[in-house]
Amino acid sequence: MLLDTPICDFGWKAPDFSLADVDGTQHSLSSLMGDKGLLVCFICNHCPYVKAIISRLVSDANTLQAEGINVVAIMPNDYTHYPDDSPENMRQFAAQHTMTFPYLVDEDQAVAKAYGAVCTPDFFGFNANGELQYRGRLDDAKMGDATHRQAELLEAMLQVAQTGNGPTQQVPSMGCSIKWKNL
Repeated sequence: MLLDTPICDFGWKAPDFSLADVDGTQHSLSSLMGDKGLLVCFICNHCPYVKAIISRLVSDANTLQAEGINVVAIMPNDYTHYPDDSPENMRQFAAQHTMTFPYLVDEDQAVAKAYGAVCTPDFFGFNANGELQYRGRLDDAKMGDATHRQAELLEAMLQVAQTGNGPTQQVPSMGCSIKWKNL
């Protein structure tokens, strides 16, 4: 199911979390925060929208990390029903795409729910004070054609790094629904 993310709730403070990466190392919001902010990306391995943007996301993440904004990816899907998103496949996906940032498993989906994540990809850009400043798409490239793109997330987060504030105009991210567990 195709979904759009809600508009940015400027200044919203995300709750801290503790999640493990595919190797079992624990990471928290506070430990991941960069000097100039943090980009939290809810992604998964099987989503066609994530597959279409992953190389651009990794490239933009490398630029942001060099500017003092850390990046983390969180996989929120129920991988028992979507085995392509299993931790072992996450490890392979991260290696295949040379991800230079942690890729965490939201095993009980509590973090995705606490953030209000709705789709993959879903981006949350925080300033150095942990205040939400970006909730939009990666760029304006069409599926399968990224020859000419406006790197909206990258530009917004570089603005956050310089000023602490994100742009007032943001276009929602679009993607596949998070695969919630049946409770």
